[in-house]
Amino acid sequence: MSPYPTDSDRRAEADSLSRGLGIFSLALGFAELLAARRVAKASGVRADPALVRLYGLREIACGVGILASSDPSPYLIARIGGDALDFLSLIAAPRRNARGARHRVWGALLNVATVTALDVCAARSHAHEQAKRRNARSEHYAALYSDRRGFPRSPDAMRGAALRDSPG
Repeated sequence: MSPYPTDSDRRAEADSLSRGLGIFSLALGFAELLAARRVAKASGVRADPALVRLYGLREIACGVGILASSDPSPYLIARIGGDALDFLSLIAAPRRNARGARHRVWGALLNVATVTALDVCAARSHAHEQAKRRNARSEHYAALYSDRRGFPRSPDAMRGAALRDSPG
């Protein structure tokens, strides 16, 4: 057994990370959808519950896409965009006056940054796998057609046929 990870090991790790992020997306989305005020309070910000619910729907859509798709890359990229939106919303939102609200905001920012790093890692892994599959497919077809020129006969034979067929 080799101490170095193989391509199938890397693919399995990327799939596992993606599945985990998909499940996390669903859990966070349902929490934001069903307990919007509590999520905002836990984050240390005053936010409109309707906006938090809208963010929850976005999370659920990304989670379903990641878990249901054979290629989760677009949904992981959508999660990265959503993370940026969450980060900006946390920075711009008015703080709660409650004790410890500032620490909760910093904690929420740290959580978003950590999940963003995981999203980027998973998206890059899947993009790398897609590129490898495209290259393998290209090499396969190049090998199939390597002995072909694209013409049914040699250029000299075709030139002669064209001259014979021309009205003259």
